[in-house]
Amino acid sequence: MSAELLINVTPSESRVALIDNGILQEIHIERHTKLGLVGNIYRGKVSRVLPGMQAAFVDIGFEKAAFLHASDIVIHNEVIEDVNPNHITKKDIRELVRDGQDIVVQVVKDPIGTKGARLTTDITIPSRYLVFMPSVTHVGVSQRIEDPEERERLKNIVQTFCDENGGFILRTAAEGVNEEELVQDADFLKRLWGIIQTRMKTKTANVLFQDLPLARRVIRDFTGTEIEKIRIDSKLSFNELVEFTKEYVPELQGKLEYYKGERPIFDLYDVENEAQRALKRRVDLKSGGYLIIDQTEAMTTIDINTGAFVGHRNLEETIFNTNIEATQAIARQLRLRNLGGMILIDFIDMEEPDHQRRVLHSLTQACSLDRAKTNIHGFTALGLIEMTRKRTRESLEHILCEDCPVCEGRGSIKTVETICFEVMREIVRVNRAYDADKFVVYASPAVAEALMGEESAMLAEVELFVTKQIKVQTEHLYNQDKFDVVMM
Repeated sequence: MSAELLINVTPSESRVALIDNGILQEIHIERHTKLGLVGNIYRGKVSRVLPGMQAAFVDIGFEKAAFLHASDIVIHNEVIEDVNPNHITKKDIRELVRDGQDIVVQVVKDPIGTKGARLTTDITIPSRYLVFMPSVTHVGVSQRIEDPEERERLKNIVQTFCDENGGFILRTAAEGVNEEELVQDADFLKRLWGIIQTRMKTKTANVLFQDLPLARRVIRDFTGTEIEKIRIDSKLSFNELVEFTKEYVPELQGKLEYYKGERPIFDLYDVENEAQRALKRRVDLKSGGYLIIDQTEAMTTIDINTGAFVGHRNLEETIFNTNIEATQAIARQLRLRNLGGMILIDFIDMEEPDHQRRVLHSLTQACSLDRAKTNIHGFTALGLIEMTRKRTRESLEHILCEDCPVCEGRGSIKTVETICFEVMREIVRVNRAYDADKFVVYASPAVAEALMGEESAMLAEVELFVTKQIKVQTEHLYNQDKFDVVMM
């Protein structure tokens, strides 16, 4: 991948955009008052054990208690399972933790929506080439390093400095790296783990380790990709990144550039507008087709439509070409919007099995560029594709948006006609319950206009029915579905 990183820093937030071939592929945002928690290590206290869920809530110092499942607990370098030749018996959560117990945990998922952070006791600390794992003693190698000889060479090097204090995973960026650099990385991680262990013994320390700020974290994680240029619009941040890359990522140091242009840095490559478009439900395809993306708490659904695309040959060919184009757009939108969890894709129905196979292959290939882990399953009996994408942080929509106060997140509001009928029913209800001389209806401009216009005949019938005068008053500050019936 040949790419460029744009880093925008202000006193309130940092933003990083990944541009590939002139097109925005990813955007990362970190508000300085709401820093991400993933990777942070805390001394927590078990606040409640839930045997029915085989989990526990852990207080790590935030408003929402964090969640720790039994399967995420590792004790004394052993996974919490008893293994015999016939079956695996998982230990009960009550044997592993108790109410009020102090416990060292690491955040693996940020709080999302109403859910607290997700925790593990399987601590991992990443560096440039390695990931240190205190709970194991073996060596793992990234699957993206495919050459068997290189995998073996790296494994043999790292095996020499694994001991009872921890093991390592070789990251993709380690491919081709010499032994000296790997030793330096391992020594750094061991020193860092020693500092964390010292903090563990200090009862007053709640935060034992915090992951890097966004700009440095992204540069660390993008090591090994073909980054051509990294532009930063803050002189202070530029100087900090120069020092950071000098120590940790020297091969990127020459690619750093302080951006002094008059145009805002995110106006380059139309990043601002692309980010705004990523908040919309509809994504237009070049052919005239389009996607509809709906994000809910349980899952994300994506629907593909041909729209204005009529093709040049026949209907089946038109459908196939639209679906193929959609696979590229879907893969990009998943990265751009940072959508995770369960994803359900409703491609346009295809009659030919070969077309289904080729669409599935195209989607798999498009998602292979995603740094987040994805699992794509074949077409279901209903013609849908189910897939999952690893979710660790909030989606772009959840960072930038909140539920609409009018529709309360439903995405729709009652029609003017519906509100008019509710007004009339309320007048009849109040008239039966109380003795009034007349009624005044306070309503939004649209509803008031309808009551005095196309619904005036109906309102007149209500007046005859209750034998009371009804006056309509426009209230400009009212939302469409808000009204009041006042007795006079």
